[in-house]
Amino acid sequence: MIPRPELLTDLSASFQLSPGATVSGDLLDAVRLALPVLDLRPGDSGEIDVRRDPGLGEEAYRMTVGSRGVEIVAGGRAGAFYAAQSLHQLLPDASYRLSPGSAWSVPGVRIEDAPRFAWRGLHLDVARHFFPKREILRLVDLMAMHKLNRLHLHLADDQGWRVESRAYPLLHEISSHRPRTATNPGREPATYDDVPHGGYYTLDDLAEIGAYARARCVTIVPEIDVPGHASAILAAYPALGATGEPHDVLDRWGISRAILSPLPPTVEFLTTIFDELIGALGETPYVHIGGDEVVLDRWAESAEIAAYRDSLGLASANDLQAWFLRRLADALAERGARAVVWDEAFVSGRLRADTVVMPWRGMGVGRRAAAAGHDVVATPVFPLYFDYAEASSPDEPMAIGDAITVSDVAAFGPAPEEWAEEERARVIGVQAQLWTERVPDARTVDYRLWPRSCALAEVAWAGSAAGGFDERLERHLGRLDAIGVEYRPLAGPHPWQRRRPHRPAVVDVSDVMTRIDAMTHDAESTRPSV
Repeated sequence: MIPRPELLTDLSASFQLSPGATVSGDLLDAVRLALPVLDLRPGDSGEIDVRRDPGLGEEAYRMTVGSRGVEIVAGGRAGAFYAAQSLHQLLPDASYRLSPGSAWSVPGVRIEDAPRFAWRGLHLDVARHFFPKREILRLVDLMAMHKLNRLHLHLADDQGWRVESRAYPLLHEISSHRPRTATNPGREPATYDDVPHGGYYTLDDLAEIGAYARARCVTIVPEIDVPGHASAILAAYPALGATGEPHDVLDRWGISRAILSPLPPTVEFLTTIFDELIGALGETPYVHIGGDEVVLDRWAESAEIAAYRDSLGLASANDLQAWFLRRLADALAERGARAVVWDEAFVSGRLRADTVVMPWRGMGVGRRAAAAGHDVVATPVFPLYFDYAEASSPDEPMAIGDAITVSDVAAFGPAPEEWAEEERARVIGVQAQLWTERVPDARTVDYRLWPRSCALAEVAWAGSAAGGFDERLERHLGRLDAIGVEYRPLAGPHPWQRRRPHRPAVVDVSDVMTRIDAMTHDAESTRPSV
């Protein structure tokens, strides 16, 4: 199984499970949803019996398969759902195809299981390249199969805005598309494809995505990245910028100087956007507000912004950025949601105590955030940025650099042993990121995410990849084949997956880590007191 259960004991008996079997108990809806191929029928008693035990955690379960059938005891709906996912993995690969088969023999087992981390996430950047609703729903299904439970959608960046706004309609009318896209990332002079790119989710789409995900025990975490990465927003509403000058939705990659103003109209704008997102998604316990890669020089150059900063008693543009993000986090708290930020926002200081920090620049800054009392979701570039190639080979599709392998992900420890116990306790989870500057379509999403996300699921659920992970992964690929996932084969890409024309990767991951270490050291040396 992937992820591996906490305890699995083989039993001598087995059970024949057929489509149309009955399921009984107070959590039967979760089991039926997790096993659609079986077309399970509710009944007063059945081959599968599921019941609740309040003494177990919400996501924990016990399952026994014997000659009389399947018994599931779960702490809550999520536990029952995950038990059914484990039961599915006891069936043949053919059970993952849409057409039901004949009766399947289920081996006798006893499983006791619960996750190591509460946050088991995947991030998908839909701003650089847009992926329609059907791809998001499919990804939710794949996450649920692997017991991953947080889908972080990067909805806004310089290159696109991806959600309808009824209060600010120019966002989806103007900011959701660009006239062309750079085809030689990181090189000058830039070349372009001259093909318009765009798309956005309606609020009804978001409502559907949120409900679909919740039913499968996945929480959608929307991200509106501010105050930087703001070209798309300012293309629609330039008055929200620091200078008021016109902007275009960017057609190239990299960090831009576009920045929102921190003045009250911007806060009002963003709180209205939050209301729309939360209202559409429904239960939204987390909203990501970014805070990364912000170029503050336009704030420093603005007399109006400087006067506003002084009126708040703040000494610098860095202090003003910290105040701005704190104000947004307060607004989210008023709406029942916790703010999530990238680690630069932590370094700036002044965060609410309940703000979740994602240390993309490495677990060193993550440890400092944990020591300061913040919950931390481990998100370091190495080994959790899946826009990096999986091998140092000219056959790999274009990537930002190389290489982050399945083995690298499997070896990752989100809560390092050398940390103090209270610091380790602050690591609430782990999440991989897929940035999509070089991911133009859904087939490439599959290639980048799988099977590295299988290793992520193992680490996130079990705490580490052990117990014959490599052999279990080989077996698991048959399930992905049955579903139709176009994953990267362990031996290397298929001929049709190879890069053409061959170009070297932009940068080696070790060089990136060296630069990130320098960035975090420089940032820490200038960090204000918190």
